Amino acid sequence: MARRTYRGGCHCGKVRYQATFDLDAGTTRCNCSFCTKTRYWGAQVQPEDFRLLSPEDAVGLYQFGAKVGSHRFCPVCGVASYSHGYVEELGGAYCSINVATLDDVEPSVLAEVSVQYLDGRNDRWDETPAEVRHL
Repeated sequence: MARRTYRGGCHCGKVRYQATFDLDAGTTRCNCSFCTKTRYWGAQVQPEDFRLLSPEDAVGLYQFGAKVGSHRFCPVCGVASYSHGYVEELGGAYCSINVATLDDVEPSVLAEVSVQYLDGRNDRWDETPAEVRHL
């Protein structure tokens, strides 16, 4: 698969986005407290390749800890659709879409996507956590 433009969003449709990226480049699962609790499954997108289709004020914002990430969610249905921020170990400025919020991607395609596990719990973004089965 090559770079493709995907659309996605929350469950109720209030938060909508468009992102251009290569799903075959892989995805991430992180063990930080936020990603673990929300079961966030990320795909990195260059910030310039992400476009919010909903009004900015329709999207909720949640930050915690060092506040390097802005976790964006729908204030109506609660689904976390994407995040953005700056983490040097991830290449600086980033945007991450929640793979589970993509529209029209077959489960068989998602089942074949590679996953890299990140140790966000210990701010060791370039290391794999010792335990990943729960992610």
